[in-house]
Amino acid sequence: MRSRVAPLFLLLVAAAPAPASYAYRVDPAASAVAAKVGFMGLGSKTANFPAMTGGVTLSPSAMDRIALNVSIDATRLTAGDSVTTNRLKGKDFFDVANHPMVSFKGTALTMTGAATGKVAGQLTARGVTRPVTLAVTFSSPPAKATGRDPIGLTATTTINRRDFGMTAYSLVVGKKVAITIKTRMTPV
Repeated sequence: MRSRVAPLFLLLVAAAPAPASYAYRVDPAASAVAAKVGFMGLGSKTANFPAMTGGVTLSPSAMDRIALNVSIDATRLTAGDSVTTNRLKGKDFFDVANHPMVSFKGTALTMTGAATGKVAGQLTARGVTRPVTLAVTFSSPPAKATGRDPIGLTATTTINRRDFGMTAYSLVVGKKVAITIKTRMTPV
């Protein structure tokens, strides 16, 4: 009897349809990143990154798996004034002449609610890669995605800039950087 059950089980497993996966791409016109850091212990400075590309693949029936790849053009960053912008682009911070892109590759999604979750992945900035977890909020529950409608996504995290080799001005500029990503993803 065992010999009949095993081949039948293997046939059923092989014939079972793979879970539907949907691919989306970042809509650059409706997406941006902001990074906020404490300044002189009294206020803060914000850098904006308006140029982002990438995409995400997710499966509503297997929400623990995600392939999120985003690239941010650090050469296009802006700050409140030209002095701050130039410093951030320089060797003390992003060193855009040698490292023009910042990237995030997310590989695991843990849903914490119908439209909220955490994406674990790797952030690369200034040539240094570190593990980072993003707290994400979807505009609609991704488990109900059909692959036909756009999805909005807001993600936040806090990093230590020193972990990425940005150690300059330590008495003036805080070490913790709050990052907010807002993006609209359209079906591919």
